[in-house]
Amino acid sequence: METEPKKIREGYLVKKGTMFNSWKAMWIVLSDDGIEFYKKKTDNNPKGMIPLKGGSISSLCQDFGKRMFVIKLSTGKKQDHFFQAAFLEERDAWIKDIKRAITCLEAGHKFARKSTRKSIRLSETVDLGALYIAMKNQESGVKELKLEKDKRVFNHCFTGNTVIDWLMANSKIRNRQEGLMLATALLNEGYLQPAGDISKKTVESVSDVTLLDQHDALYYFADSGFYCEGYSSDEDVVWKEEFRGTVVKQGCLLKQGHRRKNWKVRKCILRDDPAYMHYYDPTKGEDYALGAIHLRGSVVTAVEHVQDAKKYDIEGNLFEIITSDETHYFLQAATPTERKEWIQAIQTVAKTGK
Repeated sequence: METEPKKIREGYLVKKGTMFNSWKAMWIVLSDDGIEFYKKKTDNNPKGMIPLKGGSISSLCQDFGKRMFVIKLSTGKKQDHFFQAAFLEERDAWIKDIKRAITCLEAGHKFARKSTRKSIRLSETVDLGALYIAMKNQESGVKELKLEKDKRVFNHCFTGNTVIDWLMANSKIRNRQEGLMLATALLNEGYLQPAGDISKKTVESVSDVTLLDQHDALYYFADSGFYCEGYSSDEDVVWKEEFRGTVVKQGCLLKQGHRRKNWKVRKCILRDDPAYMHYYDPTKGEDYALGAIHLRGSVVTAVEHVQDAKKYDIEGNLFEIITSDETHYFLQAATPTERKEWIQAIQTVAKTGK
């Protein structure tokens, strides 16, 4: 018999306040019967606890405009709680475990993750996650393009009719109308995002089908390197060049500030060619980066101690990035495994990226 884990899953998520509409990065812990949320990972007492009994979880959440990867948890007492993940795979992992925890709780069973092996009995069930991965395949998937429309340049995007064409060509659908329903499901689940006025207006409409089978309706993959630019100065173009690279890794880390030396949760996105790590306020989206670390020629190592870190209760899983101009950045991962993964990814990008 499998033993019940003390903690099913934990990590940083952005949580919407219950009394106020503010969003704050919190340390979230999922257990077998509830979700606890803490102001800091090192806190002993949670700020609150959400019971799972009688609850339901959904990712069909289009209520917050530009906020992506939002999870809606409704309790048995009909109270809604909203969490935002840093990227698509993280959102799906949280949803999968929360759903499983609710199911086990209702059935009186101990939590145990189901096998990830595909079952032949799932032939009638569309696996949107697997479909999304196939669509993103660089060799055989939907081709990401640089398209110009209304005096703007959309990078890493594709058209609505291209999506339907790909589904038809790969025998995922029987006709284009069926393709619209499947593509709308991908859009509703957050796997695809609208780009440009036409596609955005349709998503905001009350129509059942929100993806357009048109050459002028633009979309992009949720975790791609998409960005939009207008016709701008040479300086702007140089700055935007930083964002052209493929996203290699992303997630929330604690980062030490350069001036006040305090530590704050930052969403970090690692890109190659050119090699940059951009960091953002996780509560405010990705329209504006707080800063960028140029990684070409940089050195990254695990460290055990950082000056003044202890007074902020920052210990363990620390690493340091030293750039080619000898600027030092200190960050903290949530676990030893996560620190190792970030260090390896940054080392690779620093060697191969521009």
